[in-house]
Amino acid sequence: MNYKFDSSDLTRRLKRTFDGNLSYRKLFLLLFVVAVFLLYIGPSFLRWLFGQSEPAKGDQTMRCMDDRLTPFYLQNLEYNVNIRHQPPIEYEHDAIPYVGNGWFGLEVQNDAHLNIFRGRALLQPVHFHPIVSVASSGQTFREATVVEYLNGIVHRFQCFAEGYYASYQYYAHRTLPSVFVQELQLTNTKNQLMDIDLVVPRISDWPTATVKNIKLQHGSAILEYQVVSGTVDVPATPGSTERGVRAVSIVARKLPRVLTLKKRGTTKLELLLTINYSDPIVHDQYQLHKEAVEKQAIDAMNKALVAAEYGEHSAYNSFKRDHVRVWNALWETGFHISTSKAENTLNGNNINATMYAVVSNARAFEFEQSVTSVRKEEIARSLTYAEGCYDSYHTLQAENLWRPMGSFEEQNAVVASWMLTLEKQGCHNLIKAGASGIVQAMVLSFGGFRFSNQHLELNIHPKYLHRDYDFRRLNYGNMTHLNISITVRDDNKAVLYVALDRSDRNYYACDAGCLDAPIQLRQSKVTFPVKLTDPPTSILYITSDRKHMEDLRHAIHVKEVVEAPAHEHHVIALHRHGHHLGGLPTLFWVSIFVIIIVFHVFLCKLIVKEYCEPPDKMRYRYSKP
Repeated sequence: MNYKFDSSDLTRRLKRTFDGNLSYRKLFLLLFVVAVFLLYIGPSFLRWLFGQSEPAKGDQTMRCMDDRLTPFYLQNLEYNVNIRHQPPIEYEHDAIPYVGNGWFGLEVQNDAHLNIFRGRALLQPVHFHPIVSVASSGQTFREATVVEYLNGIVHRFQCFAEGYYASYQYYAHRTLPSVFVQELQLTNTKNQLMDIDLVVPRISDWPTATVKNIKLQHGSAILEYQVVSGTVDVPATPGSTERGVRAVSIVARKLPRVLTLKKRGTTKLELLLTINYSDPIVHDQYQLHKEAVEKQAIDAMNKALVAAEYGEHSAYNSFKRDHVRVWNALWETGFHISTSKAENTLNGNNINATMYAVVSNARAFEFEQSVTSVRKEEIARSLTYAEGCYDSYHTLQAENLWRPMGSFEEQNAVVASWMLTLEKQGCHNLIKAGASGIVQAMVLSFGGFRFSNQHLELNIHPKYLHRDYDFRRLNYGNMTHLNISITVRDDNKAVLYVALDRSDRNYYACDAGCLDAPIQLRQSKVTFPVKLTDPPTSILYITSDRKHMEDLRHAIHVKEVVEAPAHEHHVIALHRHGHHLGGLPTLFWVSIFVIIIVFHVFLCKLIVKEYCEPPDKMRYRYSKP
């Protein structure tokens, strides 16, 4: 039997259906079918219409990378870590991953070379490339790094389409400053053995380098290491035309170029490298220093292997915790600034990245095992004597100190600029104390704090106080720490809060001009108004000598002292909301929420009424008479 398609008959049926009795039920079903069509077929149809290709379904490497980075997302929002994809993606803070401890440092990437101390920072390249990683040439993969500022550890992740991924950790050990640590964890997700190529430590463009092999004890095993020694040039000393050299020696483990991954398992490698170098010497003295430098590097490796107890997991964790503990101690003094949504504005991500880079170029002498007790006492005295630091305007407004650090050269320029600025602005004693002193000096500079003749003063103009600032554990002497906060209230006026974190005596404070009686500080917050003087002077003074503070009233000569005016609304709105209009009032959002709820209640009522009423009543109500 042949059926003939009659388009006119179909048209009449559809017209009769919609003309006669189009009920809510039929309308609902029609809308439901259209919605399903748009949901499941619409995207493919639009891609076909506009000529776009179908996205790859279930991108394995993307899911793999997301799993690796998930533990760090919350910390990234708080600016305690920096996540950077390779290549960097939009909205990421583009700062290179870097590890250093003041003795040596390097960027974390395949071709990175070691750098040792020269001048004020780690600016002298040594063309030995220590990074061990999977050879990714010709493979499809994703890569990202995570810099943990609080722990001084760089994580690196690689996810390969072939079905395996690599997780790395790198750090320059703080208590054993000549030790560089690499932890590799290679995971094979397939049920088959897999051979992978490795990028191993190597030399490039170092003509004076010589290599010899030695064997060292690893618990119950004996493994082969290579000792690389050579010279690097250093600039001539002032008053001398002859360039000097440093004798450098590096001890690194020899590795095979191919590694076999077991089925559905994980392969771990914990690799140590040590580097030692001499003070600048003339080239003729190299042979005299070479043997001593090599011996010190080998001894450092033996000491590190004993401390890590290679093969003993608990001992290795203790070895790593010693490093993390030092970094945690360095960050006890810190700074917080409220996040601004205005364009091209300094925020916490840039501040933390810059502080981490600068501190990574300084040694933490008081935590190093090789430092004598006499030297540690000298460092403690340097930390307590900060007279004259910081003797300039606050550095948050110095754009040259907050330049991008997207390349190794850019980071070196920023670090060198910071070291020079702190040294020339009265913080030379804190710099001599190492990393702890540099953290103190940088935080002091953020607010324009200055130690001057028996007191600490906050020298910043009130017009800059349109964001919230928190200065944590400022060191005042040996036994006293201060917490100082600046908060912008709802009336757009800034106020000061001062509290003692700990103290060994009574401390007093006064606001601008010191016209009011000194107020004794406590562990709970004490509030001070922000005042503006003519001519401008510091807005806060703190000292342990009450008589000294009473005398300041007669030593600060001002014509007028008034409460600082409120900041303009559009300035505060720009920082808080990213535009001058400010945020919409709460009543607006409540009204929108109520309207949405009422609409959905009404819609649910129609649907229930449609399906719960008897069919006869429905036909009577909606059919034509």
